[in-house]
Amino acid sequence: MPSANIIIIGAGRLGQGLAEAIATAGYEVMLVDKTTKLAEHGIRRIGESIDREIGRWGLTASDKRAIMARIFPTSDISQSEDAEIVFEAIPEKLAIKRALFEQLDKICSKSALLVTNTGVLSISEIAEATSRPEKIIGMHFLRPVSRVPLVEIVKGLHTDEETFNKAVQLAEMLDKKWITVNEYPGYVTTRIIVPLLNEAMHVLMEGVASAEDIDEAMKLGFGFNVGPLSLADMMGLDVVMSWMINLLDELSEHKYNPCPMLRKLVRAGHYGVKTGSGFFEYDEEGNRIGCNNNSHDEDKKQ
Repeated sequence: MPSANIIIIGAGRLGQGLAEAIATAGYEVMLVDKTTKLAEHGIRRIGESIDREIGRWGLTASDKRAIMARIFPTSDISQSEDAEIVFEAIPEKLAIKRALFEQLDKICSKSALLVTNTGVLSISEIAEATSRPEKIIGMHFLRPVSRVPLVEIVKGLHTDEETFNKAVQLAEMLDKKWITVNEYPGYVTTRIIVPLLNEAMHVLMEGVASAEDIDEAMKLGFGFNVGPLSLADMMGLDVVMSWMINLLDELSEHKYNPCPMLRKLVRAGHYGVKTGSGFFEYDEEGNRIGCNNNSHDEDKKQ
């Protein structure tokens, strides 16, 4: 898929990570949001992400200049008209994703690859909002997109083989390992990780061990690179809770019922890394500061 004309709709953390990965692979990409200012903010955040990589000696200043030169901001969704690949990276709400794909169906060429990134929602329900459900596919990238090597390629009920093959080409273009997933609530990664995160939260809430020790136990005992509570903070506690609620609604299994401590943190606006506070505390660059040796200072979270 050489010289791909790629559009990403949604300049949030996922859209930023995907734009960075695409530009790093050598392709130009347009980042779309409700306003150009929001898209530009997303690009600034990409620059900050690359600066952190430079600090770790993962990239150079010249790498940054080349990557940033390939990313363009806009608020004009009609730019998708001639795109070869249109990637949706907006919040995990079925109604707004369906509305977007209904709009894209009217704008995009019939040959365009239309991709939704979702960890739990039905590809088929999103695709039904269009006149071409066979051309809609899910690609579930995990954050941080630039470093996690996996993508789940999720087939909807009507996704055809040509669309699947294009998605595979896109994954390989980004140097990602891919797995094939037949649509089912939670797919593979979300369905498996959510109960583990939820149980870790219950262990913390019940005072069995501190947040620090729970994470340390899973890293040292089972070879996890990141402990479950730190991972939840990285994903965004609001996102994790939305996944749990969706799976609970779809499958009616108690293991997906969000832990009361998670509900409390989300209600208080403590979403993890992106807000600076979750199960742990973080600085403006997303680095951990200190650690929680007790379950939580409840007064602090009120």
